[in-house]
Amino acid sequence: MATNTQEQQSQAARHQEVGHKSLLQTDDLYQYILETSVYPREPQPMKELRELTAKHPWNLMTTSADEGQFLNMLLKLINAKNTMEIGVYTGYSLLATALALPHDGKILAMDINRKNYELGLPVIQKAGVAHKIEFKEGPAMPVLDELLQDEKNHGSYDLIFVDADKDNYLNYHKRLIELVKVGGLIGYDNTLWNGSVVAPADAPLRKYVRYYRDFVMELNKALAVDPRIEICMLPVGDGITLCRRLK
Repeated sequence: MATNTQEQQSQAARHQEVGHKSLLQTDDLYQYILETSVYPREPQPMKELRELTAKHPWNLMTTSADEGQFLNMLLKLINAKNTMEIGVYTGYSLLATALALPHDGKILAMDINRKNYELGLPVIQKAGVAHKIEFKEGPAMPVLDELLQDEKNHGSYDLIFVDADKDNYLNYHKRLIELVKVGGLIGYDNTLWNGSVVAPADAPLRKYVRYYRDFVMELNKALAVDPRIEICMLPVGDGITLCRRLK
């Protein structure tokens, strides 16, 4: 009995670790979702990239498999053709997007680390979708400001996915709301920040979790009262908030 109790406590502790990719109550329930509906339908290139990324020391940064599946279906549902991604890492969510877009679809992808992107690039190339991607290395803000200078870019994006520096999410939002089309979507990742958004003030959090939590919470409050959008916060992965532009 004591052994079972200790094992349950150990599993609970692992489930609460920073970077866990599920906000569900148990690992078993999350594993059920993955094994029942995600992994059996995961395209081979995405599986290959997921397994490749799992060996990388920063693998906690990757988009979870269930979120990748969600993005892939969402893009198809809205018939997206012109998209943007801020924060790429090895490209799992980028590949999910590229596979969902039509042959002439486009993705403007930005990340400060080309080396990570190039780790997944051979898989993307093998999947036959690299031609859809325009990758820019460096901070996204100057690129966004440059895009805004040309009126033809205003309201030109069907979907924009953001999984980058949380302390800039509000700055991104001020710009992206002008670039996404009316009726288009902006998706902000990690908006539940491993559940830390409801943690007590004295909770033992890692430094970076505590630091970025305030920015995530500030974003969530701002999105909730922004009259230009309607929102839906989903407990998929580490939390994703979808914003549909109204005007």
